Amino acid sequence: MIDWRHWHNEPFLTGGLILAGWLFAILAGPLRGRLAPGAPFPRSKAILFYSALVLFYLAVGSPLDQVSERFLLSAHMVQHLVIMYLVALLLLLGTPSWIIDPAIRALGAEKGIGRLVSPFSCAVLSTLVISIWHLPFLYEWTLQDKLVHVGEHLMFLAVSLLYWWPLASPSEVLPAPSYGVRMIYLFATEVTMIPVSAYIVFSSDILYPTYEYAPRLIAGFSPGDDQLTAGIIMKISGMLVTLTALGVCFFKWSRSSNRNAEG
Repeated sequence: MIDWRHWHNEPFLTGGLILAGWLFAILAGPLRGRLAPGAPFPRSKAILFYSALVLFYLAVGSPLDQVSERFLLSAHMVQHLVIMYLVALLLLLGTPSWIIDPAIRALGAEKGIGRLVSPFSCAVLSTLVISIWHLPFLYEWTLQDKLVHVGEHLMFLAVSLLYWWPLASPSEVLPAPSYGVRMIYLFATEVTMIPVSAYIVFSSDILYPTYEYAPRLIAGFSPGDDQLTAGIIMKISGMLVTLTALGVCFFKWSRSSNRNAEG
């Protein structure tokens, strides 16, 4: 059964989070004078960035990870959605442009990275990676092999950063597109994610054997109920995120149009 007192402390996980936090502290602290002379410490962005690291640890390091891997597909879905929607967005919102833009310029890859973070590329890559990993044999592989599972989570985080880039780009070199393009992008990505959620919701079979034969944590909550709940969580969460982002884009677009008209 579940050991609710067990929290992961593997060096790869804790070391990676500590390294990310240390890099941000160095870049935003001692090196800020070189990167952005005269700029104050980005306190609000630091809060967002470190909140993302805490949420990532809660998603993959807390007992939620045990429930996700061994008992409930619906819990696994929640774990993934935290990484995809909350962690990725907070990382972008918490990164100052004067940290990321020098790296882009140093690589001399504005054009290449620009193509990678174009709305079309972001929509295709995020949809493909997330959908492919939900194929039964791949998903089951992640549940049986810890290293593969770590790789899946890192890929989800990477493509989720791409998903959010056209909406919340932290870069002045590669900024987000116009609000109209963002709204079209949101609608398109939501439509392209329909097949994978429908696949989970409407499947007459239990897709992942681990959850079919797992001990029942909740009396009367069958593997079929769990799978249906997971698919519904996936679809409703995606719709809520899309509608919220559409509302924000429309509000900002309207406000900017009013300012231009007044000017």
